[in-house]
Amino acid sequence: MRQIAIRAAAATGATALTLGLLGSPTPAHDNDDVRVPTLTGFASLPAQTYVPASDPSGAALGTAPINGVVPPFADQPVQGFSGIVRGGGGAYEVLSDNGYGTKANSADYALRVQRLAPVFRTGAVDVLGGFHLTDPNNKVPFPLTRPDRVLTGSDFDVESITRAVDGTYWIGDEFGPFLLHFDRTGRLLSAPVSLPGVFAPENPFLAGGTPNLASSKGFEGMAISPDGRYLYPLLEGPVAGDPTDQLRMNEFDTKTGAYTGNRWIYQLDSPSHAIGDAITVDANRFLVIERDGGQGDAAKVKKIYLADRRDRDKDGKLDKTLVVDLLDIANPKGLGGFGPVFRFPFVTIEGVIILDEKTIAVLNDNNYPSSSGRTPGLPDNNEFITVRLPKSLHPDPRALR
Repeated sequence: MRQIAIRAAAATGATALTLGLLGSPTPAHDNDDVRVPTLTGFASLPAQTYVPASDPSGAALGTAPINGVVPPFADQPVQGFSGIVRGGGGAYEVLSDNGYGTKANSADYALRVQRLAPVFRTGAVDVLGGFHLTDPNNKVPFPLTRPDRVLTGSDFDVESITRAVDGTYWIGDEFGPFLLHFDRTGRLLSAPVSLPGVFAPENPFLAGGTPNLASSKGFEGMAISPDGRYLYPLLEGPVAGDPTDQLRMNEFDTKTGAYTGNRWIYQLDSPSHAIGDAITVDANRFLVIERDGGQGDAAKVKKIYLADRRDRDKDGKLDKTLVVDLLDIANPKGLGGFGPVFRFPFVTIEGVIILDEKTIAVLNDNNYPSSSGRTPGLPDNNEFITVRLPKSLHPDPRALR
């Protein structure tokens, strides 16, 4: 199958023209009095979208077809959306994950933040460019895969992103798990910050010790306080010795560069579930994606909860309130060519952002080319949807920046 490369705008003028055509970052709402969560926007980026003139990738996947796609690839896929922040002018900056799912098979995938713009009028997603994550100043104290110090999916498994008040980025990793601080161009600013007492199997400092966190269960979500001082990274899986249905959310002080010791518990609905993202609503509340491991017709739980750290029922856990069931979204206008009930049936749903007090956007991680939740036997596209909620989230205005 021929690979399709969607080219980014190469010049400032081209980018300005593209953004000028986008209009509002969210679709217009003809009826603001929705009674149930309602689909208001649908856009899709084809699975076989590649960064033009980039390095070959996917060599460790072999040569057998995966969902009809034959690896390796001549270029880097634009795939695996694991976190999202605003990019300005109707565009967004989206974090691609570590590549192909493991440390062993992702050495030729360059970690990257993609700049995207959904065009809801046409249902397309424009790729406007992006930037690699790099370590030119030797902040990483262990060997990297590439001599040019462009970070790869064998160095870190990046899964969550937030932007600080100064425009720098904090990114959560699963191999440590580590917190990573980058400047506006993707250059690492300081050494990776470990979570005290927690070690994934891939942690380079494990030194023959026993890991107490399962592989790929590190910082899947990460919120930032409205004033920008504190980070709230949320693990995807339980630490050994904890109940198997409870996840740790820790507090990190960006001013002191250390964890504060404050910690909260997110209670999963089932030990078989995982979280997909966690973002800020205000100083005390977060949106958290919770999911099962199914896709397509087998997908049963894909939900977004409002989690409140004030623990008003005093059970020692974040209070949870259902915001939207992503498998049961009203679609009265038939957006995307789907029926009156829209399902977001992907195995991994890892991006959510608040657009206004009653509208959120949600993105899937398509695990390219492995996931096929939309059409069996075909690799999933990267879908970008907006959902209008029946009640306001009353977000802190700073959470919308």
